Order: sequence, then structure tokens, then C-alpha cells
Amino acid sequence: MDDEIESVLFVCREVMVYKVPPRSSNAGYRAEGWGDLSNPLWKGRMRILETSKCAIRLEDPSTVFAQSPYDVTGTAVEPVLDSSRYFVLRVEDSGKKAYIGIGFPERTEAFDFNVALQDYTKRQKASLNQEASDDLGVPKVSPHLPAVRKDFSLKEGQTLGSIAIPGGSSAATPPKKIQGGNLLGSGGGFGGTVPLLPPPPSSKKR
Repeated sequence: MDDEIESVLFVCREVMVYKVPPRSSNAGYRAEGWGDLSNPLWKGRMRILETSKCAIRLEDPSTVFAQSPYDVTGTAVEPVLDSSRYFVLRVEDSGKKAYIGIGFPERTEAFDFNVALQDYTKRQKASLNQEASDDLGVPKVSPHLPAVRKDFSLKEGQTLGSIAIPGGSSAATPPKKIQGGNLLGSGGGFGGTVPLLPPPPSSKKR
């Protein structure tokens, strides 16, 4: 029994299939060379299916017309040079390979087809990169682990004066004492270094 989960990445209800002549140059394929595009070789549904692998399947309600294995190299699908709706698809059957032309009725469907293949390629490359990191022994940091916090509390027998503060001296500077004991002086008046103002001049009697 096959327990693989099959995911459908893309569905188009109708695509057209064309016979592709041999490539005349390395520049690429052109849909205009496929003959009458209104008279395709076959019409039917397309699905992109993902299990442990990925495949582009052309099918009708009763049979599979053709299937194209797809991988991250992207060599199984090639866009044509003269249209955004037509592609060349490499199909395989029992080890044999052949190239066919496919066309979408609308540009939006061709765009969605491209996006589905690109998303699959990105996910597969990310998975392969992760597997390579695991093989190299690169440690993974879990986002669920708490961050390591530094302990700034004073240890037993340690004082603030023994802690080196960046940009300052290694020991705390003792506060300067005010001469005279306190601001008011010992006798309750203004003493110490605070100067006493002279009394106001007495007024002369006339």
C-alpha cells in the first residue's frame, strides 16, 4: 500500500498539445513553427502533482496522455521565445523521452503554471540546503529556547569599588567633604566656607 501523500500544486482544465519539430538552433523554440495552433494534437487537463517527487501530468477522465517528471533543475520545461502561453515539455515513458509543445488558453493560466513550478523549486532548494547543513554538523538554534542573560549581581565579598566601569576609574571616587562639618555649621549659623554678608549700613540721624 502506498502511504505517500499526493499534493496538487496546479490544475488547468484544458491545455493544448502540439507536435514540436526538431530545434533548428540553440536559441530556443518558437510556437509559430508548430503549424496551425488552432488545431492541436490533443486537448485535456493538466495537473502538477507532488509526492516524494514532482510530475506534470496531462490526462483526460480515463487515461494519462503524458507525464513529465520535474526537478529543481527545471530542464523539463522550456518557455518559447515568441509567446508567454506556450512551452516545450519533456515527457518520459518507460525510460523513453520526447518533447511536445503545450499551450494555455489564457496568459493568467500560463503565469500560474510558472509560479507553481517556481514555488516548488524554492521549497526543494531550501530543503536540500538544510540537509547539507545537517550533514556538516552546523548547530541549529531553536527559536523556542530562552536567550542567555548575563548575571550582573554582586558576588559574595565583592563591592562596587572593585568593579571596573568602562570609561571610568577602577575604584569609586569617595565624595568630597564640605569644610565646616555641614552647610549650617556647628553653631546653627552660616559657618564653614559660606561667607557672612556684612550688616547693612546704619542710617545717620539728622
